[in-house]
Amino acid sequence: MLELIWLIPLIPLCSSLLLMLTAGRLPRLLIGYLGVGSVGIAALLTLAAGIHFMANPEPFELTLWTWMQVGNFAPGVAFYFDGLTLVMMSVITGVGFLIHLFSTEFMEKDTSYARYFAYLNMFVAAMLILVMADNLLLLYLGWEGVGVCSYLLVGFWYQNSANGQSARKAFIVTRIGDTAMALGLFLLFTELGTLDIQGMVAMANETWQVGDSIPLIACLLLLGGAVGKSAQLPLHTWLPDAMAGPTPVSALIHAATMVTAGVYLIARTHGLFLLAPTAMMVVAIIGIATSLMAAFTALMQSDIKRILAYSTISQIGYMFLALGVGAWTAGIFHLMTHAFFKALLFLGSGAIIHCLHHEHNIFKMGGLRRKMPVTFWSFMIGSAALAALPMTSGFFSKDQILLEAYQLPGMGPWLWLGGLLGALLTAIYSFRLVFVVFFGKANTEPDRDTGWRMAVPLTVLCALSLIGGYFIIPVEAVFPAASGEHPAHWVEYVSISVPLIGLLLAYLIFHSRQLRVDGLVGSRVGQLLRRFWFSGWGIDWLYDRLFVRPYYELSGMLKSEPVDVIYGLIVAINQTLNQWLSEAQTGRMRWYIASMVFGLVVLISLALQISPEVL
Repeated sequence: MLELIWLIPLIPLCSSLLLMLTAGRLPRLLIGYLGVGSVGIAALLTLAAGIHFMANPEPFELTLWTWMQVGNFAPGVAFYFDGLTLVMMSVITGVGFLIHLFSTEFMEKDTSYARYFAYLNMFVAAMLILVMADNLLLLYLGWEGVGVCSYLLVGFWYQNSANGQSARKAFIVTRIGDTAMALGLFLLFTELGTLDIQGMVAMANETWQVGDSIPLIACLLLLGGAVGKSAQLPLHTWLPDAMAGPTPVSALIHAATMVTAGVYLIARTHGLFLLAPTAMMVVAIIGIATSLMAAFTALMQSDIKRILAYSTISQIGYMFLALGVGAWTAGIFHLMTHAFFKALLFLGSGAIIHCLHHEHNIFKMGGLRRKMPVTFWSFMIGSAALAALPMTSGFFSKDQILLEAYQLPGMGPWLWLGGLLGALLTAIYSFRLVFVVFFGKANTEPDRDTGWRMAVPLTVLCALSLIGGYFIIPVEAVFPAASGEHPAHWVEYVSISVPLIGLLLAYLIFHSRQLRVDGLVGSRVGQLLRRFWFSGWGIDWLYDRLFVRPYYELSGMLKSEPVDVIYGLIVAINQTLNQWLSEAQTGRMRWYIASMVFGLVVLISLALQISPEVL
């Protein structure tokens, strides 16, 4: 069965190419079958491969052909299948299938229905190539593929110039990280002579010692790529603006594909990072700083999708924290559970937007729990899992991360405290969203409720968000064994209690109104903090003044650069000649014959001038 894993990315890719080539000429029903069915088949093949692998959990390598041959460098189109690959493929195809099914109803009235599914299928195919790749060059191909697809999908409604601007921002900001990653690949190949992941990690451990400078530089460069793709500080600014695309696209980017790529890259190359403890500490610090920054920002937002976008940034920060403290299994476990509840929340928000005349402002909603019961329970369960309330999927993975962070020597307790503050803020903004949208007075009436194509994915994701924490992921053989030590019971009790305190605060502030914070919020300091947090800590403002505006000013100065006059003259000459030739095409036979005779006379005259002996 594992010999057929190459079909898993190929089927969505072929569906994407077919939808592109037919350019929307297929019946709408067939487009839906192709778009959803291809990912559904990929999910079934992944399930079959997973069953086969669990019966004999040995890593499997499959080389289809040699991609290129340059001296001793011969990367192949090759796949590597182990427990980590299985978890990632299951998330991509399983959650991806549910998002595709949801999209058939959400996008059914859009005129670019075929183009939408073509991009979506290509996105899934590129992400599958990324996680299945046996070497870093093929991984980089999938890495750039998801970048291109995100650009196309974020700017899907390109008629609005703001959407195109958001797409360009996402593309450019992630390219910064991608450049760092490319430099890291060059360094690794120069030093080790290979980009095959397993062989490279083995050779690195034979060549370098823990703490050497070369693995530190290589890991920091790879971290640059991961920070860009996974929207971590300081390259996180593209993700909130990526909400310009259709809501199912947001679910796919945030839950099942693109933003998890950086987490996967670090996890897959963990053998290198173990040689660079400093790089791992940088990963942990970036993770906890990003988590807190995004949590404070989410608390101030009023756009339902931007709240969830900053929530994603914050939760990816928890995954980086886990990787940085060596809690590899916990980090990947949280990646999986986060895919369940974040896809649930994004699709739930899509259902609300779809049924409320495309309204995004949560303060223009309210009272929806009786009118949209499926969506209400989806948000309740998704928010509970996001807040890590006990017995939800998010509780098991986040609790494991915090406990392992506490045990890290030195910085561990401080990272744990930062994680607790993030958990408190997460519970507050999650249930602020629930209480404002679903309780109180209805400010906007829904014109419909969700159909079955929306309700089924939401129901399945509700179940996964509740029971996903009981899953056992087969990554024990991929990562080093955990210490097995357990911190004091009070540490675990505190970790469990903090989200419950956050829920209570959200209830008292945003639902019962028993806890008044108007005076604090309305104070001068409160207003300053509110504006600061609402702006995302002013980072976009800073980048705008440091990079964007100077770039535009420099472009304006160089717009009339002298060298452009030469190229402008060449263009003008060609346009003039083209106009003359166009005017010569009169359609009159006598004019054409006369022109040919005249040309022949000119040619003979020139020949006689050059070589009179021809006569």
